[in-house]
Amino acid sequence: MGATFCHVLESPAKMRYPGELYLTLHRTLYAAFGPPNIGAVIEIGAILAAFALVFLTRKRRPAYRLTLAGAVFLVAGLGVYFAFIESANMAMKAMSLNAPPTDWTRWRDRWEYGHIAHFVFHLLGFSALALSIIVETPVAPRDPQKWLSRTMRH
Repeated sequence: MGATFCHVLESPAKMRYPGELYLTLHRTLYAAFGPPNIGAVIEIGAILAAFALVFLTRKRRPAYRLTLAGAVFLVAGLGVYFAFIESANMAMKAMSLNAPPTDWTRWRDRWEYGHIAHFVFHLLGFSALALSIIVETPVAPRDPQKWLSRTMRH
């Protein structure tokens, strides 16, 4: 989620850049974000870890449903990446840095708004996963000693 949030934070400034600067940054600043670099490894790892949690929580309701929702949101974010962002990446990599085509902003907008949508799915996934923990955590009663001994048995 951190990588997609970075894109959201950068977006307002980058949307004002001229084509030459925007395309230069696109080719140099984000090298580690996409495949086959660390950004892609982290995103795929998060999805795999979320589905491992789905398997581990399969008999515990409502944690299971929330964990499954979190994993599905993460996959949906990856779907947004391939449906919108990757095509913009390919188009912008093919553009001349010195003379961007007149429609370069269409690809910039697709890339920027795609990352905002990607982040929203990551945020929804993270929130569902965090909520799955909260619903599983017992509320402490007035007697902390009883609560601690009961919690230790689970």
